[in-house]
Amino acid sequence: MGQILHGSATTTYAIRAAIQRSKAPLKALAAQYGLNQKTVAKWRKQAFVHDAPMGPKSALD
Repeated sequence: MGQILHGSATTTYAIRAAIQRSKAPLKALAAQYGLNQKTVAKWRKQAFVHDAPMGPKSALD
């Protein structure tokens, strides 16, 4: 089964994991994957590679 990404996601799990493993500079990774440097910095500091839940919240949350 494929990944289900939210509508504005610009990266996949594989790209996020590669960003987290890489020791390359932010600028080089941003150019390699066609992303903004802020996006690369965000995913580099995250401890996970999953999308944040999007959409309406249920009353129980």
